[in-house]
Amino acid sequence: MADTLSHKLIAAHLIDGEMTPGSEIALRMDQALLQDVLGTLVMLELDAMGLDRVRTDPSVQYIDHTLIQQDHINADAHLFLKSACERLGVWYSGPGNGISHPVHMERFGIPGQSLVGCDSHTTAAGALGMLAIGAGGIEVAMAMAGEPLYLPMPEVIGVHLEGALPDWVSAKDIILELLRRHGVAGAKNCILEYHGPGLASLDAMDRHVLANMGTEMGATTSVFPSDEVTREFMRSRGREADWTPLAADPGCRYARLEHIDLSALEPLIALPSSPDKVVPVSEVAGEPLYQAYIGSSGNPGFRDFAVVAEIVKGRSVAANVSLDINPSTRQVLAALIAEDHLTALVEAGARLHQPGCNGCIGMGQAPAAGRNSLRTVPRNFPGRSGTLEDSVFLCSPETAAASALTGVITDPRTLAMPCPHPREPSDMTTRESWFVPPLPSEQAHKVTLLATDNTPSLPPIPPLPTRIEAPILLKSGDNVSTDDIMPAGARVLPLWSNVFASAEHTFEALDPGYVARARERGEAGHAIVGGDNYGQGSSRENAALVPRLLGLQLVVAKSIARIHWQNLPCFGVLPLTFTDPADYDRLAPGQTLVIDDLPDQLAAGGEVRARLDGKPLVLAHELSPRQVAILFAGGVINWLRGRSTPSSKEAKA
Repeated sequence: MADTLSHKLIAAHLIDGEMTPGSEIALRMDQALLQDVLGTLVMLELDAMGLDRVRTDPSVQYIDHTLIQQDHINADAHLFLKSACERLGVWYSGPGNGISHPVHMERFGIPGQSLVGCDSHTTAAGALGMLAIGAGGIEVAMAMAGEPLYLPMPEVIGVHLEGALPDWVSAKDIILELLRRHGVAGAKNCILEYHGPGLASLDAMDRHVLANMGTEMGATTSVFPSDEVTREFMRSRGREADWTPLAADPGCRYARLEHIDLSALEPLIALPSSPDKVVPVSEVAGEPLYQAYIGSSGNPGFRDFAVVAEIVKGRSVAANVSLDINPSTRQVLAALIAEDHLTALVEAGARLHQPGCNGCIGMGQAPAAGRNSLRTVPRNFPGRSGTLEDSVFLCSPETAAASALTGVITDPRTLAMPCPHPREPSDMTTRESWFVPPLPSEQAHKVTLLATDNTPSLPPIPPLPTRIEAPILLKSGDNVSTDDIMPAGARVLPLWSNVFASAEHTFEALDPGYVARARERGEAGHAIVGGDNYGQGSSRENAALVPRLLGLQLVVAKSIARIHWQNLPCFGVLPLTFTDPADYDRLAPGQTLVIDDLPDQLAAGGEVRARLDGKPLVLAHELSPRQVAILFAGGVINWLRGRSTPSSKEAKA
């Protein structure tokens, strides 16, 4: 039987379960990726589990989000994370090395291996032919402890590419076209598998753009073949020995098939404030511009910066525009210097920032309120930029650069110049000295964690009660993101490792009174009602953990984004959906939901019978027996402690 590449990768890592779409499968994870703001919670969770040394190899901790050191908090967190790496056997990539996803591809990515990361854009490594999946930090911690990663078996959507991109159109326009067609939930519980003759014209970092932003469609991951393009990428990084060819079988069948003629695409742009509000750039041309932002994991390749440098070379950025350059990795920055592109950018009036996530997550480069910002980042959720009243557009580097020159949103095809086609240097080798390798185990156990007041131990989570009687404290609309639940930005993001401090900011943009009402209700518990695609976006587990510590017991929504749906039971919160979407209109804040005999109902099947102010309401769940056991244990950590299995030290012996 002819198999897709996705099915081959899953089968090679399958520990348990049937490869039937929707059923729970368990996968062995070869590698693990941590970024700093969510990795801190992972390290605290591993410490709570009593783990002596991680099992995934390599496991890598990146410092790429918390780079603004306006006080001691972020710097202290870096020291804590470095000490945790030394103690647990994890590689450490310090401040300045760059964004986890492109750095991991450059230094650690291996075709055919599996990767789990506590960042939703971990999927970017699918550009190398990896099975790369973003997950909540607690599930990453479990995988690092040697447990499988559990998830619903995805369907595989084939994306057939043909033709070649015309001038002034690049990889960002391809993924924006898919978002235009299918929206932010169009690939939920699916893998996007790219194939076809058009792939030959896309280099590895072009593929990274597509694999990264497949997450914005709700995809479990994206997969590319490992071909000669992949081989060249790894050769230029001095790692050709790690390359292996991988491809789907000829004649394989996909659950769905998407066709894109690359030659027919035009420059596209996503309007504020959702990645799927996509229109041709020509439709909004002439709108005033405040900022053009180049960088992030959404466009991290050398050419994404070099093409901007060649567009602005010898010219000047418009007086009213801030052209912000955020190099993705130390290696890319070094190459831009060596090729003299950095000089062109600086002389044109660009502002240079350190390699890292930076403004993508609201850590600096926040735009002026209500002013248009064109960004090559993957997301433009409201307020994510660090400015509550922001107006962020998503676009290609070509569109951002053209607009920076003219001072208004500009279709780059209208520039009176030939389209540049810069090529990546043949040598892009990273230096070993940029990374701190794991300590030998005989030294690691002597290391003391450098905990601070901002890295307190996680508080215990009580088991979910067998009978829920919970008032609805908040009702939201569609596409609520984890940014809406737990804000990012320079003000709140440094507090993410401190669940007590970050709790004060929960839902602050959507409902400033939520925290006070939740505290008043206390341990008696409450419920939240959501619309479609509740919890989309980032994998941040504190969007589930912190509301649980505020008393959240139950989320009822039209649909719940995959990672958030998995995070909720990991912290003892019951996720349910409406059997009839029209019932959403029946629910309102102040009403009370009652569910009796909860263990029996969850065990009996997918239907859950509840009462809304005494009137019948039928809801549904898709939880596996394992997830149900986790719920009634009070979350994953309690569940792991309660299992009658050998300790990590015994298992290692």
